[in-house]
Amino acid sequence: MSDTAPRPLHAVLRADARAVAAGAVSRREFLARATALGASIPAAYALLGARPVRGETPQRAEGGTLRIQQDVRELRDPRLFDWPQMSNFARGWLEYLVESQPDGAIEGRLLEDWEVNEDASEYVLHVRRGVRWNDGRDFTARDVAYNFERWCDRSVEGNSMAGRMSALIDPDTDAARDGAIVVEDDHTLRLVLARPDATIIATCADYPAAILPEGFGSDDILANPIGTGPYLPGDYEVGVRGVLVRNDDHDWWGTEIFGAPTLERIEYIDLGTDGAAIAAAFDGGEIDMSYETVSDYIEMMDARGLERAETVSARTIVIRANQQAEVNGMRPYADARVRRALALAVDNAVCLELGYAGHGEVADNHHVAPIQPDYADLPPPDFDPERARALMEEAGMLDFEHELISLDDGWRRPTTDAVAAQLRDAGFSVERRVLPGATFWNDWTGYPFSSTDWGHRLLGIQNLALAYRSGEPWNESGFENAEFDELVDEALSIADSEQRREVMARLQEILREEGVIIQPYWTSVFRHHIADVVGADMHPGFEIYPYKLGFAA
Repeated sequence: MSDTAPRPLHAVLRADARAVAAGAVSRREFLARATALGASIPAAYALLGARPVRGETPQRAEGGTLRIQQDVRELRDPRLFDWPQMSNFARGWLEYLVESQPDGAIEGRLLEDWEVNEDASEYVLHVRRGVRWNDGRDFTARDVAYNFERWCDRSVEGNSMAGRMSALIDPDTDAARDGAIVVEDDHTLRLVLARPDATIIATCADYPAAILPEGFGSDDILANPIGTGPYLPGDYEVGVRGVLVRNDDHDWWGTEIFGAPTLERIEYIDLGTDGAAIAAAFDGGEIDMSYETVSDYIEMMDARGLERAETVSARTIVIRANQQAEVNGMRPYADARVRRALALAVDNAVCLELGYAGHGEVADNHHVAPIQPDYADLPPPDFDPERARALMEEAGMLDFEHELISLDDGWRRPTTDAVAAQLRDAGFSVERRVLPGATFWNDWTGYPFSSTDWGHRLLGIQNLALAYRSGEPWNESGFENAEFDELVDEALSIADSEQRREVMARLQEILREEGVIIQPYWTSVFRHHIADVVGADMHPGFEIYPYKLGFAA
C-alpha cells in the first residue's frame, strides 16, 4: 500500500452512510462493510450520525463454575474446525484477530486495527501490543504471518481456510505466494493480494481462524495448549464433557479492556441432540446455560422461568443432492432436471412451520440471507408439484427411490421429514434414514441426499465460496460450474456492496436454475440460561466467549 493509498473512511463509505440515511442501505450492511474495511466502530457510527449502543456489562462475582450444555466434539487443528462447538471450547486459550458482533460490526481483538486500500487488494494489519502467549513469549506480527501461511496451505486435506485465502495463494505451489505476506515490523503485517478480496477481515472472525503461535508443530491443541487467552483446557472426553480452568499464572492482555475473567471453571456438558434431555438437565440443576434451544422447546424453556437470549441469524438448513455421488453404479443427481424437480416439489414455508415452529424466515434456495449485506432480492422460488413430477419423468427417474438422510435431533429431523413428505406428495419414492450425531458427522459431505445445517457468516459470498465453488472441502453438493466459479472470484473482488449485489444476483440465480439445494428457511437462534448468568447473550454464529461469562455479583 503506497503512502497515498486511501484510508478506510474515504468517499465511498461516506456515500454508503448517505445511502443508509436514504433507506437504500441497511445499518447492518453499512457497519459490516465499514468495519471490514478498517473503520473503527465509533468512526463507523459517527458517519451515521450515531453512537454505538453497547450495554454495560453487569458486574460479575469472582469465582464459580459455569456449566454449559454443548456438543463436545473431537478437537483438531483449528483450520480444520468444521463446527462452532469446537471453537467455543478452544476460545478459552486460542483467540482471534477480530470478533464479529451481532449488529454486523467487526471489532479488533489480537489486531488493534487494520487498513485496506480502495479496491481491497492490500491490507495493513496492526498487531495488538502488550499481548503475550501463555508460555511467556511476546505475540508479534510473525505469529500472525505464520497463521496466514498455514491457512494458505492447500495440501492439507479439509483446510477450508485455503479456499478463503485464494487471493494470497500461488496456484502452482498451492501455498502462499512469494511476497503475499510481509512482516514489516513486530507489530505490522502487510497482505498483498493477487486480486482484490473484500472478505479477508470477515474471514478472520470465522471459527476456523483461531490463532496459533509461530512454529506450532502439533495438531493436538489439547496436549500443547499454547495460546493468548485466559483459560487452559482440563479434562476433555469427546461426547461427554470438556473443562476449562482459569489460568491464574497468565497475565491476560484483555483484563484492562474487558475486565478480568471471573469464572474459575467452565464445563461444557454433552447431552446429545434431544431437547427434552436439555430441559431435564435444567430441571435437575445440572446445567446453567444451553448452547442452543430449538423449535418447540423454546416455549418449554420459557415456561420454566429461564432467561431467553435470541438474535436473528443467517444460520440455515440445506437439503442437498450430491451431484458426484454414486448410487447402484449411477449418479442420480448429476441431472439438473432431477435436482430442479426436487426443489419444485417443496414449499419452504411448510418446512419452516413444521421444522422450526415458525421461528425464522422463509428462504429462497440460494443460501444468501436478507441480513447479509450482499443479498440480492430475487422473486421467491416456484412451488409446483405437477411440474416437478413432469421433470422427474422427463429425466427417467420417476421410479427411483431417494434415500433422504438426516441427523436425529429437534429441528433438522422434522424439517427433513417435512421435505420427504412433500416429495412423496409429488409422487416421488422417498426412504427416510435418521442417524445419531456420532454416525452422521463421520461422512456428512459424502451422502447422496441429505440435510445439513450451515452457520451464520457476515457475508453471503462467504457461504457461496465455501459451499459451492468447485473442489472446495465443504462443497457437499458436488456442484461444479465454471461460470459460477468465475463469478465467485469476481464478487470476492468487489468492495462496494451495491456493485457486488449485481454479481450476487446472478450467483443466486445459478444455484436455483441448477437446483443445487432446497434451502427452506433462515433461523432466529435462541438459548436459555438461569437468571444470574452474565455474558450468555446469543451470537448469530453461536460464538461463546469464556472471558465474558460469569455470575452476577
